[in-house]
Amino acid sequence: MGRNARTLDIRGRRLILGPTTRLMGIVNVTPDSFSDGGAFLDPERAVEHALALACEGADILDVGGESTRPGSLPVPADEELARVLPVIRKLRPRTGVLISVDTTKSAVARAALDAGADIVNDTSALRDDPEMAAVVARSGAAVVLMHMKGTPRTMQEAPHYDDLVGEIRSFLAARCRAAEAAGIAAERIIVDPGIGFGKTAEHNLALIERLDAFRDLGRPLCVGFSRKAFIGRVLGLPPGERLEGTIAAAVLSVSRGAEILRVHDVGPVARAVRMAEAILGARPEPDGGGQGLKADHAH
Repeated sequence: MGRNARTLDIRGRRLILGPTTRLMGIVNVTPDSFSDGGAFLDPERAVEHALALACEGADILDVGGESTRPGSLPVPADEELARVLPVIRKLRPRTGVLISVDTTKSAVARAALDAGADIVNDTSALRDDPEMAAVVARSGAAVVLMHMKGTPRTMQEAPHYDDLVGEIRSFLAARCRAAEAAGIAAERIIVDPGIGFGKTAEHNLALIERLDAFRDLGRPLCVGFSRKAFIGRVLGLPPGERLEGTIAAAVLSVSRGAEILRVHDVGPVARAVRMAEAILGARPEPDGGGQGLKADHAH
């Protein structure tokens, strides 16, 4: 597949990335997320959903208590904590799967890490809260640094780029340097170009097509496109009917070097990705032989 394995250091655990694409299952504990808002607001339901995603093949469970859909407003830290902490506390003893907390607030991240989370998924790339970098650095957790133009409230108000990939790549490189300067080892950093965060549908399509341009940042690449509006725009479908579009984006993202995919529908995406990996990794020998796969002569 043309991808070298990378190692991610997560609180003393080592996660190998590259040969096998890792899936980050979305666990929204919110009343207003664009796709499944309110569906898992009850902690018990959220835990059941997370465990089901783990059984379907999720390597990471991303628990979030604040919607970042276009036009959304910030949630107070105490309210966000009340949403995510019960879920993480109940989930941690029931699964060995890595747990991520999707937050921009250091107070939420600190409490979630104390409760057993392993990764901080920060859509602001450590910019919103000046204490966040120190919290991550001290914890040994991994961090996802994502690109966003503007804020969730304003990001979709006519976003413009003179050099889409170049500007996002430069931003992510700068945020990686800032994270390392704050004491977060490079082996604990993941980058995310921020599909749907301050981008038009055309921007999002172009980013997936050119994901390999982010490979030379030297860090694992996470991509989140699941059920998003650009898929709806292409297919003319509401969020609940965007599975096929999500799968297409997943397969193409894998072919262009993405190592972590953040998705709602773990099972179907996992099956599609495993098949894509098999095709991309087959590399027939000159005599037509593959890597131990028997030829299928059925017609």
